[in-house]
Amino acid sequence: MPDLSEAWAFLQRSDPVSSADEVEGAIRRLAAEIEAEYRERYPLLLAVMGGAVVFAGQLLPRLRFPLDFDYIHVSRYGTATQGGGLEWRVAPPQHVSGRAVLVVDDILDGGQTMRAIRDRLLELGASSVQCAVLVEKTLSRDKPIAADFVGLRIPDRFVFGCGMDAKGFWRNLPEIRAMKEN
Repeated sequence: MPDLSEAWAFLQRSDPVSSADEVEGAIRRLAAEIEAEYRERYPLLLAVMGGAVVFAGQLLPRLRFPLDFDYIHVSRYGTATQGGGLEWRVAPPQHVSGRAVLVVDDILDGGQTMRAIRDRLLELGASSVQCAVLVEKTLSRDKPIAADFVGLRIPDRFVFGCGMDAKGFWRNLPEIRAMKEN
């Protein structure tokens, strides 16, 4: 059984970064941008589990065009607060060949995970690969990939909520929070 006092301590040691209303507005805007791009293409949307589950669940009902939906599961964090090695838990489906693919994820942090996903999808024959992220961290260094659709830009802090977790806790928050800086 997890230590719930640790979960509550994470929440108490955090500040709001984006309110639930700001998140909802960003998702509504993203849906319009994605629809304009994909409404005539019949894309395959791939959600990156587990972080994208909240974002994908709010985004999909707002997309008013035909699409296929599937998921992949790749992680660099696990229950840590800093990225580690890439772990494929569910690889991309084989039916990406010839498809326009939109990868939906919770966050574009350093970009290594999204780059690996894109490269794998292109190796499998996807005709195009774009990515939509709920949040993108603003970093002082270059990233190996850019997001095509970005909901919110946030500072380079450890964040959680809206699918992003703090050691496994708080994916379910409707807002985005960041650990207080020391």
